[in-house]
Amino acid sequence: MGDSDEPRTLGARLSAKDRTTFVGRAAEFAAIAALLVDDPPASIMLVHGPGGIGKSALLREVARRGEASGWSAVLVEGRDLPPLPDAVDEAIAPARTAERPLVLIDSYERMTALGTHLRRVVLPTLPARAVVVIAGRRPPDHGWFEGGWESVTRELELGPLSSQDSLDLLKAHGLPRTARIRELATWASGSPLALTFVARAADDPGWRPGEGGEPRDVVRTLVRRLAEAELDPQHRDVLWLACIARVTTARLIRDVLPGIDAEEATGWLHERSFSEPLGDGLTLHDLVRRALRSDLRQRDPERERDLRRRIADSLYARALAGHPLLTIDLAELIETPELRALYGWEGAMRNQIDSVREGDAEEVARHLAAIGSTAWWDVTRPFFEEAPEFVAIARGDTGALCGYSITMTPASAPAVAHADPLLGPWLQHAQDLAPDGNAILCRDAVDFTRDPASRIQAMLNVSAVLRSGLPNPRYLYLPVDPHRPDVMAFISALGAQHLEELDLVGPPGRVECHLLDCGPGGVLGLERDLIYLELGLAPPGVSRSESPDPEAVRAALRNLRLPHLLARSPLATGDGVEERAASVRRRLEEAATNAFGDTENERLLQQVLHRGYIDPEGSHEQTARELNLSRATYFRRLKLASDRVAQYLSVRPE
Repeated sequence: MGDSDEPRTLGARLSAKDRTTFVGRAAEFAAIAALLVDDPPASIMLVHGPGGIGKSALLREVARRGEASGWSAVLVEGRDLPPLPDAVDEAIAPARTAERPLVLIDSYERMTALGTHLRRVVLPTLPARAVVVIAGRRPPDHGWFEGGWESVTRELELGPLSSQDSLDLLKAHGLPRTARIRELATWASGSPLALTFVARAADDPGWRPGEGGEPRDVVRTLVRRLAEAELDPQHRDVLWLACIARVTTARLIRDVLPGIDAEEATGWLHERSFSEPLGDGLTLHDLVRRALRSDLRQRDPERERDLRRRIADSLYARALAGHPLLTIDLAELIETPELRALYGWEGAMRNQIDSVREGDAEEVARHLAAIGSTAWWDVTRPFFEEAPEFVAIARGDTGALCGYSITMTPASAPAVAHADPLLGPWLQHAQDLAPDGNAILCRDAVDFTRDPASRIQAMLNVSAVLRSGLPNPRYLYLPVDPHRPDVMAFISALGAQHLEELDLVGPPGRVECHLLDCGPGGVLGLERDLIYLELGLAPPGVSRSESPDPEAVRAALRNLRLPHLLARSPLATGDGVEERAASVRRRLEEAATNAFGDTENERLLQQVLHRGYIDPEGSHEQTARELNLSRATYFRRLKLASDRVAQYLSVRPE
């Protein structure tokens, strides 16, 4: 750009910068451009969307493009106007003398009380060729679609930027395409405002998006820009609850904040422009929710922890009482990154879980062939042809297939599952382990996007629980690719047990079988307990037992190298996962050393215990062979050794 092209004023410089950092919105511009013709189908476009979604930037770009095409843009900022009819008349006056006026009204939520005046007095006096674009946070009221206005009015909801547009916006701010920039784009969830602010924070290598450690100035600015005008100190606790819980209901408010009028509080929350209906309650716009929660953690971390615990207790009780869908809400409160990566419903913002449609089988076959798994499709095809009701399809926001899963229970398994090389042995094992059928077998959970930010696999894993029909599953058989670090981290964090004898060696390689025993409390209890452990608290109902139950001892021995499960044991003492797990290991190892006598039979019992639990090498079947014991004898002696440890601990309190 030469010197003559340099902006001559600060306003011109600001406009030039604004123009270069505007990206995307092709569909939205097409809808508005359809009005800027000689015989338009409508004259008024009502644009709405949550704070930070880019309404103001869109209107500024519409003004620039409109003026370049010969329209006279008249911008009215609702935040600058007093709520008086004369002020609106004066602001729009220049449009009355223009040949092709383009009236752009921003922040309409600040002047909705003047909506009737606009329709009755102001807009009817504009020239016939006038086009009016009004942007606000809330959907338009019914007055815009009655009394004849419906014939000249159109509605346009502004959603998040696409992943590609988000990356383009960060690039426009001078950030190079790197893995970290993709992280920042994912954290911003398509909000242009958030993208702009994280671009400023990108130089801070200590900040990892999604960990709740957002830079304080970014958080405070986001809160101020997104929600401050609608905040009310009287409803502070309700807003804090809503920024933690996935869905806020009157029931949840009563449980967590018993001193508050739940109906009145719900009504107040409903009136916020950054809230929207979800399920049987309300949710905050994702960006507002995350900004408020980060602000709460920085201001009062103990209050945030207490609210999270109270919310978990309420959700757990309601889920047990017959609302299993609340497993989604409980999972939302878990913050361990390895678990959130592969179990959660965040992906539902852009994706959906669907049943099999015509053409899906061929699409899955093409995807599997593209990753070299044609042989796996050969053994998978029968499920699509003979038992499609056990297949879940993940679709993106355009409807394109982007993943699939195949899950079932022992009771529901079709004939094709019993003949399957992977599921057949699993079903036999599950019949012995869970004769009541309280188990889920997950044959596949495949994300074809290969993009962790999509959260496709996390949704598929949640859908396996929801689609099972079991109110609170205890056992989950999980297929594991040992070459995927994220999957191995997920399995380790959950404390699943590798059952080598159930591994499948063949196309598409080795598929390991890992068994997750959620304990007597099932999936719901595991979720609630994980939340407590993250908070450094002993899970409810898990108390120190001086005379431990033999089954509790056996469970602790099985989970000796799984901290999250050890921390839930009645044998545990202390606070937090590591301290509680270490206390159990210490007690078990001391008992394993001292609980046995010096006879040959006692030494064999001790050896079985050490080889089976304390210092295992290989599978139980391999250990039995090396000790020259039959499988039945080995497991009988392993149970006797576990009972001996329980007896020792009952007379040797820590």
